[in-house]
Amino acid sequence: MSKRGKKGSLSPEDRELWGKVAKTLTPLHPERARDLQEELAKSQEDAPPKPVKTPKTATAIKAPEPARKTPALLPLNQLETRYRRKIVRGVTAIDARIDLHGLTQYQAHDRLVGFLYQAQTRGHRVVLVITGKGGGPEKAYMDERGILRRMVPQWLSMPDLRPVVLGYEQAHASHGGAGALYVRIRKRR
Repeated sequence: MSKRGKKGSLSPEDRELWGKVAKTLTPLHPERARDLQEELAKSQEDAPPKPVKTPKTATAIKAPEPARKTPALLPLNQLETRYRRKIVRGVTAIDARIDLHGLTQYQAHDRLVGFLYQAQTRGHRVVLVITGKGGGPEKAYMDERGILRRMVPQWLSMPDLRPVVLGYEQAHASHGGAGALYVRIRKRR
């Protein structure tokens, strides 16, 4: 904000700001509000336009060119409630299943990616990915209990699987509960 000239008078920038604030308020005295609006309009007309800075030489700094637009990642959605209920009750069948028990992360990732692309080409809508809940505390090493259970959701969210995966969510207890995921497959284009 600029310095004030006389005590009690506002600079043009302050007047403009005050005008914006005053428009949001309900005046106690409507006549006085009209007078202030007229005074504000006159001061804005009298104020000289702000100078626009332009580059003086060809070496002036230019605005950065917009980067190439990368295709936006397709959003991941949860299963619709009705659709999930039909799967749990057995009205809608799960099209395919993959069990990743006993595999290393690398083996599991490769099999999962291949399985999902194959499911899409076959026209499957929902598949079940069984990760397991992880071994007991005696099998845990360095707090890595259930590594596939933690990693599979991350893999499903990665950009390379977005054209295939429409969404995922934890399976019902009858299908494995916390150790399994329902994965919704996108239609092939």
